[in-house]
Amino acid sequence: MLSQKLFDEISAKISETIAASPAKDLEKNVKAMMASTFTRMDLVTREEFDVQQEVLVRTREKLEALEARLAELEAQVFPDKAAELEAAQAAQGHS
Repeated sequence: MLSQKLFDEISAKISETIAASPAKDLEKNVKAMMASTFTRMDLVTREEFDVQQEVLVRTREKLEALEARLAELEAQVFPDKAAELEAAQAAQGHS
């Protein structure tokens, strides 16, 4: 119990000393400088990145669905070409 209290007091004193020292000002200046640099670099936040990644996944899914639908329609309109295409893909190892 006594050692924990002593540890807390020492920790509080160290925090007070750092807060009153130039180290705290240096920390603020470095953070401001880094924020300014990151702003100029035109970076995106993780949240923005995740949103765009989800949009990309949905777009890919829609594209695949549209490609499949187009293949179905082409097979209906051009049955001879569809058979040729399937044969060519089978010969190349695609399915």
